[in-house]
Amino acid sequence: MKKIILIFCFLFLLLFSNKVLAEEVVEASESAILMEVSTGKVLYEKDADVKRAPASMTKIMSMILIMDAIKNGNLSMDDQVVISENASGMGGSQVYLNTFEKYKVRELLKSIAIASANDAVVAMSEKIAGTESKFVEMMNEKCREIGCQNTNFVNPHGLDAEGHVSTARDMALMGTYLVKNYPEILEFTSIYEDYLQRPDGTNTWLVNTNRLVRFYEDVDGLKTGFTQTAGYCLTSTAKKNNMRLVGVVMGVDTADNRTSDTVKLLNYGFNSYKLSTIFEKNKVIDEVRVEKGKMESTKIVLMDDATELLNVNDKAKNYTINISTDKIVAPVKKGDEVGKAQIIDNEGNIITEVGITVSEDVSKANLWDYFKRNFNLILSGKKVI
Repeated sequence: MKKIILIFCFLFLLLFSNKVLAEEVVEASESAILMEVSTGKVLYEKDADVKRAPASMTKIMSMILIMDAIKNGNLSMDDQVVISENASGMGGSQVYLNTFEKYKVRELLKSIAIASANDAVVAMSEKIAGTESKFVEMMNEKCREIGCQNTNFVNPHGLDAEGHVSTARDMALMGTYLVKNYPEILEFTSIYEDYLQRPDGTNTWLVNTNRLVRFYEDVDGLKTGFTQTAGYCLTSTAKKNNMRLVGVVMGVDTADNRTSDTVKLLNYGFNSYKLSTIFEKNKVIDEVRVEKGKMESTKIVLMDDATELLNVNDKAKNYTINISTDKIVAPVKKGDEVGKAQIIDNEGNIITEVGITVSEDVSKANLWDYFKRNFNLILSGKKVI
């Protein structure tokens, strides 16, 4: 009987040991979450859907819209931004921009990413949307687009306001979206200290409130926050052994505890999990027909690495690829998604799905191309198309 009891206890501990460890990852944070970027999988969470004031972590969404505008060609890093009276009058964290001064987008983005400058983010919101309120509408629309279900922004900076709320899960989704789609933002968020060059020739010292970018080797972002309502919070990101994590802590009582809980989150993720690359980006996986193309067929390749998140002690598996392509009609360019590739393990589980594209640009065939093609078919004795 004692043996049976001991065996039962052992199995109980074995089954629930990971859960016990997970519950002990963070101590001071009211809410927390840890997410792996390439797969979007959640590695740990604690009250991740409780709505809380996000403070200056709000600026992650503001930076997403800035980067969107640059990508869409509506803005460039060298564009000049005229500081309005509204922007220069912002309180809280600021770099003391003066009304009618002009700054390049690059300088204002740097001020937002490093010094959490409220005046800079308001100036950028007006540059992009015309008004701060219109920019806030864009923020909430983008939230819905990327799957945030419990966020409502009232301003672009994060100062306490009624109804200005988010969650650890939503902030992780925003952080993941930013670093996945715009990794160049890390050039700014990884800076510990720098200077804002002012129009009068003087410099303003910028110091990153995220101390981890200096003291935790693999951290290169992302955004801190603090208000009396929110407490201390931080959306962090770090990359190690080809695996990038995004961690969020919210409602922490002190800056030191915010740092401590973030380190515990990241250490837990890197020590417990690994990212296995199954197939690399641009791997040739098939050859397909291209209708009306100068070339009758072309190879198709993966648009991204196909990866699987494993426990650190798990062994690699065998995989197969199931391809689903659209009808490909020229002209088509490399980078245009033409279908999906499902990566399936040896147990039949779909591990991930990756977009596929052509390996090279294929232009549309002209009359001369059709003539040569049909002439060759005639010579070969095959049916003319």
